Amino acid sequence: MNVRRSAAVLAAVAVIGAATPAAADPSPSPSRALPSALYGDKDPKYDGVWRQSLALLAQDTVGVRPAAKPVQWLLRQQCADGAFAAYRADPAAACDGTTMRDTNATSAAVQALAALGGHDEVTGKAVRWLKSVQNEDGGWGYAPGGASDTNSTSVVIGALAAAGEQPGRVEKGGKSPYDALLKLALPCGGDEDGAFAFQPDKKGKLFANADATAAGVLGALGKGIVTKAGVKESGTGCAKPRTPEQAAANGAGYLTAALAADDGHLMSALPGAEPQPDFGNTADAVVALAAHGDTGQAEKSVRWLEKNSAAWARQNGPAAYAQLIFAAHATGTDPRDFGGTDLVKQLNGTGPAPQAAGAKAAGQDGRDEKKDSDSVFGVWWYVGVCLVAGIGIGFLFSSGRRKKQQP
Repeated sequence: MNVRRSAAVLAAVAVIGAATPAAADPSPSPSRALPSALYGDKDPKYDGVWRQSLALLAQDTVGVRPAAKPVQWLLRQQCADGAFAAYRADPAAACDGTTMRDTNATSAAVQALAALGGHDEVTGKAVRWLKSVQNEDGGWGYAPGGASDTNSTSVVIGALAAAGEQPGRVEKGGKSPYDALLKLALPCGGDEDGAFAFQPDKKGKLFANADATAAGVLGALGKGIVTKAGVKESGTGCAKPRTPEQAAANGAGYLTAALAADDGHLMSALPGAEPQPDFGNTADAVVALAAHGDTGQAEKSVRWLEKNSAAWARQNGPAAYAQLIFAAHATGTDPRDFGGTDLVKQLNGTGPAPQAAGAKAAGQDGRDEKKDSDSVFGVWWYVGVCLVAGIGIGFLFSSGRRKKQQP
């Protein structure tokens, strides 16, 4: 699930193969303090809305009412056309043609604000914008106008469902988001049985990607970032993915085998680096398997996370704590005693103290954006995002059963 902002963008970078511009610098400016309402202490340039949304959604999931200030900060990040950018340092300035609108950030914000309640006008505008940038194949890319990918299409499906829409009826050119996902599902036969690809490569070939598969399973099931354990339907083995349900079952089978091959967790390998455990994508896989009803492997993998993820979460902050909370929630694990760590306390400590029980929900005052125009992301922005660090999403390239994944 999800959930998957940085992995999606990094995969887009790998697909287009562009060079990194020297001007792209993810380090925070020493002269500019981070917003006091923001969760986390790392530069929010590429993930501010994403990690804020995950933090708020995770707090709501465990019954914690966020402080009003961080909710207001998220509300004010929205452009007048309904879209959210990754981060706007000055939300009082109207979005314009240079504002880099972001389908993943928009979808995460919708899911968080829908869960908190009382923000129908904001989520409605965001959903209308998402519909306006849907591709002809029924899916979405990370940026408006970009080729559809599994991660972006799936997180948008989650947003549509959270907002009360029926994703299968949201069509463009006669195609729904599920049609787009089915085109990105690998066939049965071989080591990559049933996986999802992020996108086709330049020759149109699909390569299995564990992160995309976790996203694709949730998307094909019509689920969002937060889900509880589902009921697995009868039938075993990989079959031709003629329906979203079969594609989800195939993907769940692939994830189960990939997790079992490495003692319950996924592995990642970036070019030039040694493979290492991938905590973020393992958490996403747990959520996807639980949603499909594959609770046996999901519970084994969440136990592995309980034993091994504490240092990773401390380093990566609010989005990482949120991912672990989602994995705990999906498997019925106590997030307040997650391998001896209170994930809720740790998450709360990355931002403003939450409201006391019974406090009024945050309102929508203070939003003063003016009407603006749409824009298409430039390639340079995709590349710049590949420099992002510390947002807790895991590595892009996750190993499968026998073979290192391709972007």
